[in-house]
Amino acid sequence: PEEIEVGRYHSWAVNNENFPSELEITAVDKDGMIMALQHTTYDVYGVQFHPESILTPEGEVIIKNFLLN
Repeated sequence: PEEIEVGRYHSWAVNNENFPSELEITAVDKDGMIMALQHTTYDVYGVQFHPESILTPEGEVIIKNFLLN
């Protein structure tokens, strides 16, 4: 989907200023804050939200897709 609802409760975020070319931004929130990224060469991924949280309605699907695909 183009948009999903996710739970996040943090005050820190990855800054896209001087963002390394080895990383690719794969998701941002409505304010442009980076929510997900991946390495361009290695199978390394990161999210800045909580897929395990009850505040992320599709969290179980996100985790299953990550583990199985």
